Amino acid sequence: MMRPVAELVASHPLFAGLPEGTTAEIAACARNVAFLPGELVLAEGQPADTLFLVRRGRVAIEIHAPDRGSIVVETVGPGGAVGWSWMFPPYRWQFDARALGPVGAVAIDATCLRAKADADDALGRLLVTRVAGVLLQRLQATRIRLLDLYGTDRAR
Repeated sequence: MMRPVAELVASHPLFAGLPEGTTAEIAACARNVAFLPGELVLAEGQPADTLFLVRRGRVAIEIHAPDRGSIVVETVGPGGAVGWSWMFPPYRWQFDARALGPVGAVAIDATCLRAKADADDALGRLLVTRVAGVLLQRLQATRIRLLDLYGTDRAR
């Protein structure tokens, strides 16, 4: 049995604990989506028009290196979110994101969500605060991966 989109939004870690009216506003911009294994969820350079709340499956965040092809820089699983470029002009994706297997997600229309945030300062602040928290976690995780990759020894 499929849960209502409003319930999926309210229970997702990005929006958990928000007042019911706030999650209802966000859910009004949302719909369920599914991706097949290997399917692009978003493509670098394309319009950034959706925030994806991952419900099931895993999504690889990738960059393209001319000499190496696609490189996975992060993997996002259930409870994670994919696609932050919708918040920042010029609203273009900066990475590719690919379904690693079957993926179920809630897709939130970015134009709708930005309009609601512009009309409601409290909602706008909540969105920025929640997204900034996730971005900080991802930056810290990237820092740890770089330490693992390059080690702690300094070049002499």
